[in-house]
Amino acid sequence: MAQPSLTVVNKNKTIHEAYPPAPAATGNATVIETELYAADEKIYPRAVGGWFAVWRWLLVWATQIAFYGGAWLTWNGRQAVLFDIAHRKFYIFGLVFWPQDIIYLAVLLIIAALSLFLFTAVAGRLWCGYACPQTVYTEIFMWIERVIEGDRVKRMKLDRAPRSPRKLLLKSAKHAIWILLSLWTGFTFVGYFTPIRELSGEVMSVFTWVGGGLAPTLGPWETFWCLFYGFATYGNAGWMREQVCIYMCPYARFQSAMFDRDTLIITYDADRGEPRGARAKSVDRAARGLGDCVDCSICVQVCPTGIDIRDGLQYQCIGCAACIDGCDHVMDRMGYPRGLIRYSTQNALERKFTRAQMLAHTFRTRVLVYTGIVWAVIIAAAIGLYVRVPLKVDVIRDRAAISREVEGGDIENVYQLQIINTSERGRVFDIEAVGLPTMRLDGETHVELPGTGSRLVPLSVRVHVGPGAVASGTHRIEFLVHAHDDPAVFVRETSIFIVR
Repeated sequence: MAQPSLTVVNKNKTIHEAYPPAPAATGNATVIETELYAADEKIYPRAVGGWFAVWRWLLVWATQIAFYGGAWLTWNGRQAVLFDIAHRKFYIFGLVFWPQDIIYLAVLLIIAALSLFLFTAVAGRLWCGYACPQTVYTEIFMWIERVIEGDRVKRMKLDRAPRSPRKLLLKSAKHAIWILLSLWTGFTFVGYFTPIRELSGEVMSVFTWVGGGLAPTLGPWETFWCLFYGFATYGNAGWMREQVCIYMCPYARFQSAMFDRDTLIITYDADRGEPRGARAKSVDRAARGLGDCVDCSICVQVCPTGIDIRDGLQYQCIGCAACIDGCDHVMDRMGYPRGLIRYSTQNALERKFTRAQMLAHTFRTRVLVYTGIVWAVIIAAAIGLYVRVPLKVDVIRDRAAISREVEGGDIENVYQLQIINTSERGRVFDIEAVGLPTMRLDGETHVELPGTGSRLVPLSVRVHVGPGAVASGTHRIEFLVHAHDDPAVFVRETSIFIVR
């Protein structure tokens, strides 16, 4: 008997991945209509309170206080956190990083990636649900929307209502506050790259009198990036919202590669909840053969991406746990135990693990290995920062004159030393050269540098060449640079000396 063929018809509207429509048999062919793009249907998340909502708002406050307030902190008379790209210096409180410190940026990225792997292996999309900027700003924008337009039902009625002065007033007020917050966000972000006090002065003065005419005080690049990041905040958090998480964020697509059957995820206990059905609180659910799920759809109404968690794990789920809070409220009203929707694992649901057994399987070998690696990298980076010498030296050999003979028969090689004082304390540095007999150093050997200052110092090294002295060829030498007031601030750099 011939096997039925499978035909896929593209409707280009929505995708039904978890539960595609039932195939329609046509002779020996089975036709499945698959719609690839999501219909533009606005989601109206319902406000919900509970334990996880409190955690989300705590992180909203923590991240925004750190972001908006961090740019205004001062340290040693300067901005505490400033990424001064123009002068190639990054200030983070008492630390000053230079382009030569790129290794620390690499270490930071490694720690961030490993931490993401660790948190995802333990409990899924914790970052997405609680601390991702998209989630945080969407939460803030939705709160503003609820304050002005009302909760879910009122917002739906307002959007369906015909145009009116009241509707125009509410919508205008909401978007005005969104735009102001977005512009303030863009301004703050740029303030981490341009000193924010200077930036605020330029923004407040708007124009200055230059050459007999008015000219904007804010530079073109600062203007562009303030508007760009403001527009990105307004568009992503105000308009696109869940579309960013579902279609633009790559994490939604590869998260499953970091999950396994012992990863804590938001789950619906189908064994306990099914068969679902509406009922009064006084109804004996066991007598009617019903599960605990009253089919109220609260879990769908509170979901910021509009999914039904009862259909199982879906890539659209950002792990915000709003459905857990919403379901727990319903269970409380019905007098049923909490936890119909909860953090659990696939193995725990299938094997009926106790909480202790579930946690024991959650903190498994994979998680312990990730944890060990993350802490090893963090400790190594901390040690590296602690023993970091606040002095950098680069030796640049003059390639125009490889080697030349000077008066008295000496051979001279010319160098330039780039000396960088990476601390914020002014110092005097002494320079020496060693490695060959009869070597002497000509040039400025005592260099004074201000805090976070740098200087290019030209030097020449001369060596006497004669019987029993230095032979022709290439010789290894070393430049020693150390702080005059602290011998521990010391750098040794190697170079070569050529005798022809």
